[in-house]
Amino acid sequence: MSALQGIRVLDLSTGPVGGVATTVLADFGADVVKVEPPDGDRFRSLAASPFWLRGKRSITLDLNAVDERPTLARLIDAADVLVVSGPPARAQAWGVDADRLAVSHPALVHCQITAWGGKGPLANAPGSDALVAARSGRMRTFGRQLPGEAPGYSALPVANHACAMGAVQGVLAALLGRERTGRGDRVETSLLQGLLPYDLTELLLVQLLDRGAIDLPDPSAGDMPTLNYHPVRAQDGRWIQCGNLMEHLFYAFLDAIDLLGELMTDERFQGNPASWEPANLEEARDRILLRVAERPAAEWMERFRENGNVAAEPFLTAQEALEHPDLRANHEIVSIADPVLGPIRQVGPIARLSLTPGTADRPAPAPGADADAILRDWSPRPGAPAHAAAPTIPGQPLAGMIVADFSTIIAGPLATSMLADLGARVVKVEPTTGDPSRHIIPGGGLALRMNAGKESIAVDLKSPEGQAIIHDLLVRADVVLHNFRPGVPEKLGVGFEACRDANPDVIWVAVQGYGLEGPDAGRPATHPVVGAAMGGVTLQAAAALTAPCDGIDALREASRQIMRANEANPDPNTSSVTAAAVLLAAFARARGAGGQRIDVSMLVANAWANADDFLSYEGKPARFEPDSELRGLAPGYRLYPAREGWVMLALTGEKEWERFAAVAGTDSRDTEALAVSLAGDSAEAWEARLLAAGVPCVRADGPGPGRFWQSDPQVAANAFAPSTTHARFGEMQRWGPIVRVGGSPERYGAAPLCGDSTEALLREWGHGDGEIASLRERRVVASEPVDPA
Repeated sequence: MSALQGIRVLDLSTGPVGGVATTVLADFGADVVKVEPPDGDRFRSLAASPFWLRGKRSITLDLNAVDERPTLARLIDAADVLVVSGPPARAQAWGVDADRLAVSHPALVHCQITAWGGKGPLANAPGSDALVAARSGRMRTFGRQLPGEAPGYSALPVANHACAMGAVQGVLAALLGRERTGRGDRVETSLLQGLLPYDLTELLLVQLLDRGAIDLPDPSAGDMPTLNYHPVRAQDGRWIQCGNLMEHLFYAFLDAIDLLGELMTDERFQGNPASWEPANLEEARDRILLRVAERPAAEWMERFRENGNVAAEPFLTAQEALEHPDLRANHEIVSIADPVLGPIRQVGPIARLSLTPGTADRPAPAPGADADAILRDWSPRPGAPAHAAAPTIPGQPLAGMIVADFSTIIAGPLATSMLADLGARVVKVEPTTGDPSRHIIPGGGLALRMNAGKESIAVDLKSPEGQAIIHDLLVRADVVLHNFRPGVPEKLGVGFEACRDANPDVIWVAVQGYGLEGPDAGRPATHPVVGAAMGGVTLQAAAALTAPCDGIDALREASRQIMRANEANPDPNTSSVTAAAVLLAAFARARGAGGQRIDVSMLVANAWANADDFLSYEGKPARFEPDSELRGLAPGYRLYPAREGWVMLALTGEKEWERFAAVAGTDSRDTEALAVSLAGDSAEAWEARLLAAGVPCVRADGPGPGRFWQSDPQVAANAFAPSTTHARFGEMQRWGPIVRVGGSPERYGAAPLCGDSTEALLREWGHGDGEIASLRERRVVASEPVDPA
């Protein structure tokens, strides 16, 4: 059985964002019909189009032609889901906007993917991953990669990835609601929302800074990586990324490179490296860099694998990552025979579902190849009467779903926060000392991001009493999610069998680094090592990975640049995939499949995030790579200095070049000539003039991410950073959802303090006051005080 068997998806989107979203739906059994112009989707020219067109059928229609509208109307009559991308004005011009179709087709799930959101001054402006990254401050962040004050091009299109996965989440959540009510719903997501998961702390920090609760960072502290998350260069010039966040993993790394004894017998290097004196820390850094330079990368990786507790991976390109031994061992790479291109190797479905698995085995269709069959097969759906159930609560299609969240740090917790944003009741189970994310950044800022909208119970899972308490949650939970290494859930009483015994319909989710069956299945994985392994960091780091490193100073600077390229995106990349996988299983369960096991691999999730290059076929064009100055990919797609500030120009078609020439007064397509032209006015003036003419160009050196989310008019118009009330910080803005279904709820929840729902949950599960007091006294359960002092 396929999770989406019998679901018909009408895909009116253009390009890879909607294409990737509907590819997920097709992989899990939906009949996806792509509607494209007579000469095909203009983005078919992209090297990755065989990936995001796979498994679909194609019909060609000119949606701007009135005489084609009856055929479009017939297809809409037969569809369960309609996906449309681009500015709201486009959907309105085609007659397929949500307002209109909600009246004529009340059972239809309508998914609108925009660049900037459906409201505000930029609602109908041209947009792309690069444009939203530039305007939202993301490229300012990458500007720190190289010396100087210029922004840096953000090479990995993470907004595309998260927006596509948000669309999948929204469509599935709306379909779940329709199972209960018979009514469809509107799903809204945007590239701008797709960037929300990648701001892990900045929105919070600027608010705390405004209140005087924190100080500006000390610039004298430098910009070097932590020792835990350090790139190191081996004797053969190959770089290895370390990701040993936890102290015991860092010590395992030191042991593997034969430095543990040297450092630990020296009183200067006792305790957590974060507590070492600056001079001592720098000495340790140099000793680590020089030690790793003594042996080739393959020899170090053999040692790390033998140790079993070292998180480390060599830097690979996406093409090299296709051969990663764990992807191969877990059968995550599939080969699809394309009638034109021949065999195409590419990443398979986003996750493993044990009862309703996905399948990727059908190639991309030629434009219009399936028109006759589609018109024959797609008979109109009968009007679906609304059920007796109450309508879905606005913005909360998952109301009633209970999620038990045992995951830690980022990838798992952020996934469950996405489910909370859609209305699920998420109970975070954490140790009595709190999730480690509460201690990584002063004030627990990371935990505020990861746990928005949840309740928290702090309990000692290593004790029999703690496990008995959690059993009360397991019998109620629809979803149990964790990111423990293999074997740990069973020791803590939350393994698949134990959870299924407690609730046979449970959806049990394991979020792990390498998958189940590969040689590294038991090794730790953190976001920097996954980013290195799947090609994204190699793309962003550009020349730093190949620069000569003669001497320790050069080694230090190269490692700094590489780590600035290796931001935390692999965790949010995994989170958005995980939430989508949960909802695939939830929809299958709603249709009678029962509970099942889901295995999410960080490698697979990040292969999807690298979808623009994670496929291989004869004659495939090479991946577009940023230049050594991190300005961009091509003369029409790069950063330029203006008279004041910087702009991001993102021209992808002939019409856009023509419009640019008309405004800028030059028809040159040479980088130097374009630079001269754009230096003639300010970045703000160029943005205003060019956007008004439909030319994709925005200012790229505006506020950083925190200030942008806090106060940008486009963000405010779409309520992408809504207000909430936190127990410690009071009224504050929080990060909004990456997708909305049926509008917004009255209020989005804040993140909990550690264990702030412990007593309420225990009472709900039948424990009396005396028993709760005893449990507290013996530290079986705990709660964090509101006032940390």
